[in-house]
Amino acid sequence: MLNRRRFITQSALATGALLVGPAMAKAAHLDDAPKRLTILHTNDVHSRIDPFPMDGGRNQGLGGVAQRASLIRRIRAEQDNVLLLDAGDIFQGTPYFNIYKGEPEIKAMTAMGYDASTVGNHDFDAGLEDLALQLGRHASFPMITCNYDFTNTPMEHLYQPTKIFRKGGLKIGVLGVGVELEGLVPDNLAGNTKYLDPVQQANRYAAELKHAGCDLVVCLSHLGYKYSSSNKISDLTFAPQTENIDLIIGGHTHTFMEKPDVLKNKKGEEVIINQVGWAGIQLGRLDFVFNKNRRKNLAVSQSIPVSEKTDN
Repeated sequence: MLNRRRFITQSALATGALLVGPAMAKAAHLDDAPKRLTILHTNDVHSRIDPFPMDGGRNQGLGGVAQRASLIRRIRAEQDNVLLLDAGDIFQGTPYFNIYKGEPEIKAMTAMGYDASTVGNHDFDAGLEDLALQLGRHASFPMITCNYDFTNTPMEHLYQPTKIFRKGGLKIGVLGVGVELEGLVPDNLAGNTKYLDPVQQANRYAAELKHAGCDLVVCLSHLGYKYSSSNKISDLTFAPQTENIDLIIGGHTHTFMEKPDVLKNKKGEEVIINQVGWAGIQLGRLDFVFNKNRRKNLAVSQSIPVSEKTDN
């Protein structure tokens, strides 16, 4: 009887090993397979809900929420792991903002499934109470900034310095930095907002994200791409002072970049900078491939015109 039980037990274990072995091998193979991530991004959309009118202007027919949404849906249908980000200045620029104070803009971003945005200087244009109202009522995405301290303002509980996203087995850390408010935002609109040094804050939080095991650290920057004045910090002067940031998605200067810049940070590691103009007439696309050791490579970079020709 004991021999029979031993035989049954051994047979069951052997059968289990045969079944589990291939499953474990398959799992190991999948873990070793390259992982892909697509980052889509906008900046300085400036309340451009509708496309530019067909009036003979250079931007006629470009932009518009419906056309951008259609393009985003198409890319999401083609790619498994997509992150949709914005680098600030959601508000100001069309009558939509003058009349509705940001409600249609935030509702549109929520409907398109934005994962995160940072704060631009024009997002203060109706005051902090309005920004907080629109985010609190209509946003499904976080507002991320680490160098604006909104303590004791209506925005106190409606922002965060960082957020970690999980996409296809990857951990993507996102932080945000904003431009100096003095000279751009009146005191009555900025309220008690405190501006903190963007380099110090970014390095502090990027280190936390790396320590948390992030495979890619993205900075949403509303500092501006470059300036003629040497005393103004821009993405080009910011990047070499950073540590642990892999990608800077920029805004503020409405710069149309033909391709991303690649600079070296304080450690001699590569930092990628990209920006796609303004008014939502382009959608940035960056496709990263991560090998089994989580080493990353920027495989594809595109600035896709947002028009009727690209949304179907």
